Amino acid sequence: MATAAYEQLKLHITPEKFYVEACDDGADDVLTIDRVSTEVTLAVKKDVPPSAVTRPIFGILGTIHLVAGNYLIVITKKIKVGEFFSHVVWKATDFDVLSYKKTMLHLTDIQLQDNKTFLAMLNHVLNVDGFYFSTTYDLTHTLQRLSNTSPEFQEMSLLERADQRFVWNGHLLRELSAQPEVHRFALPVLHGFITMHSCSINGKYFDWILISRRSCFRAGVRYYVRGIDSEGHAANFVETEQIVHYNGSKASFVQTRGSIPVFWSQRPNLKYKPLPQISKVANHMDGFQRHFDSQVIIYGKQVIINLINQKGSEKPLEQTFATMVSSLGSGMMRYIAFDFHKECKNMRWDRLSILLDQVAEMQDELSYFLVDSAGQVVANQEGVFRSNCMDCLDRTNVIQSLLARRSLQAQLQRLGVLHVGQKLEEQDEFEKIYKNAWADNANACAKQYAGTGALKTDFTRTGKRTHLGLIMDGWNSMIRYYKNNFSDGFRQDSIDLFLGNYSVDELESHSPLSVPRDWKFLAVTLGQKHWPMCSSGELQALEHFLSFFTMAKILSMLPDWSRKKR
Repeated sequence: MATAAYEQLKLHITPEKFYVEACDDGADDVLTIDRVSTEVTLAVKKDVPPSAVTRPIFGILGTIHLVAGNYLIVITKKIKVGEFFSHVVWKATDFDVLSYKKTMLHLTDIQLQDNKTFLAMLNHVLNVDGFYFSTTYDLTHTLQRLSNTSPEFQEMSLLERADQRFVWNGHLLRELSAQPEVHRFALPVLHGFITMHSCSINGKYFDWILISRRSCFRAGVRYYVRGIDSEGHAANFVETEQIVHYNGSKASFVQTRGSIPVFWSQRPNLKYKPLPQISKVANHMDGFQRHFDSQVIIYGKQVIINLINQKGSEKPLEQTFATMVSSLGSGMMRYIAFDFHKECKNMRWDRLSILLDQVAEMQDELSYFLVDSAGQVVANQEGVFRSNCMDCLDRTNVIQSLLARRSLQAQLQRLGVLHVGQKLEEQDEFEKIYKNAWADNANACAKQYAGTGALKTDFTRTGKRTHLGLIMDGWNSMIRYYKNNFSDGFRQDSIDLFLGNYSVDELESHSPLSVPRDWKFLAVTLGQKHWPMCSSGELQALEHFLSFFTMAKILSMLPDWSRKKR
């Protein structure tokens, strides 16, 4: 079992030092941070001065260097998500960013303004919902990965053994990571979505869990981060695991999603849907192979489901993806192109069964992970479905929820929860839980990448496409348009700062926030108070105008009968 992180903490503050006291039973450790030298050491409780100002905290997110110097980020509020095999899982809901410096008098006016902007960036990321942690369980790994580990791995701290793809505060914890003796104070934090439900079918109770782990490699927002980087990391890569726990047996089904793994971009330009641009100079095969080499090592076989349009502006991407798979010629990869919008036009979403039937045999071959109550592995998942659309959000989530249901059907039958011949779709109470959880997962992933809730969640929640759902999709599309063009530059820069892709250097001769940049940085100034043409009130008026304009556009697209009813 992994060495647990401390769960109960107190923060003691003096002008010279931060003291983080471990309050778990039998603990005497105190993490000490010198606010002047920034040195991190381990002390004991008697070393805490009685004059210190004390407050409870729930974890250390890490430290970051800004213009004014170092800052300590702590978790100040949490809510319980549920219990995971007797391990409590928490969602962090509030944070505090504490300056090492006692005064800002050492800064110029420009430095003060820059520091304020960087703090706003940091708080922007912290205010995005979806940070999860456990002090006793490794949330970053799937059940199957955890079942195939060495005794040495089992003895590691949660920080040491975590899958670095999914540790969103890895950069913030770099100083603590370098000192193994303080690892129990270091808390790996996941970004994504987790929900847990106690369910009953046929009087048999089981836990059903859904976890989406968002990768911190090539992380960002919708139009600013597409495709892959030189290391083969795909934009908006998310690993989603569905888990069942019944009578001591555990079953797991894992899927992945990620941007089309070639070098392409789609920068905002005020058009509703900017044209995707495929690089003409990059070595696509090199990045493509790096991506899938790592995917095969981690997950095994890859069944690629490409859901983008096979005509119009998306067609070149579909053709490029198909060509790359064919050129690589790997027996570990299978490619399926399914034009979601064409197949399901006129709200014929029942036609998704065409895709499910097409991949059914492949899904049976991939199987799922199953371990019995004695801890013996009964079945391994031999590979994953890697699904994508343009954003890897709306269409992707619909398909993933359908594939996961098919796997769950097989698992519950094998575990004896479902009787022979029974269908999950017939279990009304569980179906409601299942559909709403997958729709909530869609919304969480969409808000983190596109800035709004997901589209098409009416189908995920109800199993039907509705006209009200169409209107809500139009509303969310309008909000996406506004954010993508006027505030996503700031969002992208905030994520880069948080993850360490950009580091602040207070010795820079010019402010990095005042140097003219490309459109990405222009969007920062447009979306923030620096926009000289608009006040905050005028920006709000612009939002209202866009709302009415988009709603009118949506209504004009509805069928005649829906307008006649009004």
